[in-house]
Amino acid sequence: MASIVSRWPSGHPTSSEFGSTGPGSGRRMARRLATLATAGALALGVAAPTALAADPLTITTPYPAIVVAPGASVSFNVEVATTTPQRVGLALAGAPEAWEAKLHGGGFVIDAVETNGIDPTEIRVDLKVPADASGTTSMTLTGRTAAETVELVLDVRVDQDATGAISIRNDIPALRGPSTQTFSFSLTVVNDTTEDQTYSATGVGPTGWTVNTTLTGQSQAASALVKANSTAGVTVAVEPPEDVDAGTYPIQVATSIGGQTLVNDLSVEITGSYSLVVATVDGAPLNGRGNAGSATPFTFTVTNTGTAAVTNVNVTGSAPSGWEVTFDKATIPSIEAGASETISAQITPSGSAIAGDYVVTLTAAGDQSTRDSIEIRYAVETSIIWGIVGGALIIAVIGGVWWVFQRYGRR
Repeated sequence: MASIVSRWPSGHPTSSEFGSTGPGSGRRMARRLATLATAGALALGVAAPTALAADPLTITTPYPAIVVAPGASVSFNVEVATTTPQRVGLALAGAPEAWEAKLHGGGFVIDAVETNGIDPTEIRVDLKVPADASGTTSMTLTGRTAAETVELVLDVRVDQDATGAISIRNDIPALRGPSTQTFSFSLTVVNDTTEDQTYSATGVGPTGWTVNTTLTGQSQAASALVKANSTAGVTVAVEPPEDVDAGTYPIQVATSIGGQTLVNDLSVEITGSYSLVVATVDGAPLNGRGNAGSATPFTFTVTNTGTAAVTNVNVTGSAPSGWEVTFDKATIPSIEAGASETISAQITPSGSAIAGDYVVTLTAAGDQSTRDSIEIRYAVETSIIWGIVGGALIIAVIGGVWWVFQRYGRR
């Protein structure tokens, strides 16, 4: 900072200059006071710009005035910067309500940014121009810190005959399905200009969601080229968390091309996840046993571990030929999320089954393409009746042999 020093005309004041009561003493004193006041004003004038310039706020965009066709969706890329970390409040005025003007940053609609004092903070002013819009619309983006207010004027001229536009087509903006599904959207980048354009795309979804964008023919590329008067594609793969609740969730894809950012709003409706689990009651062993030709009960559960109801659950059994498997609940109209149904099966081995181990499969399947099954090791035992019959036959044979020896043995 420059310094200004005021000196007395003679080097030091004398007693006569301050203490004199002559006719000219008052005028001399007034002149000296005026000189000091002027010097002080100059010093403040030098210091003031330095103090004001210590923390400037700037809001800039490379293209503040654009021409678009009616019905277009466009964005202004804006940079907000300060020389020290600052909270900058933002407000957009002058946009007609039908234009759906929003401020976006980091995948969110925003009202303020926090600068770091080094790099500019990037935001977007997103606009959806109605199909019946016309003329020029001026909007003002205002940024405010604790000490400063800066305005940026943005102009949009709507021209019915506007050509050379860049746009994004999306024929299917909304998809629905269970949370176990991966949702795929296809966007088409339309370059109606006379120059080749480089484009890139990024996607943002709710917390916990995975949104991946792939440029057509460039699975690993961060950017690609769309030729003049041609089109290119963007594939968007969306994976929701497995435990997400049923509902509709927004997905936003921003495509940067030709110095502008075009935003597509997509949505995914989660109908819930569907998952059936078949298990024994209280973790009992997957074993069963019974006699050939006799029915033996086997109890198990069907649980819906998904987030939405599973409807028309059919319970079936698969067993060796000649066996029979029946259920007290062969069809369950609906199993709500987190609920279980206890089912009793009657397993009847074939009457001709010999003793040994067999496999019986119990399956539950619902309308929502979900199913589960368990395999039971079923042991067929020899019936006690047949044991008695066998014993009787042995005794009869022994008795017959004894009778034969008794009758004819002495001859």
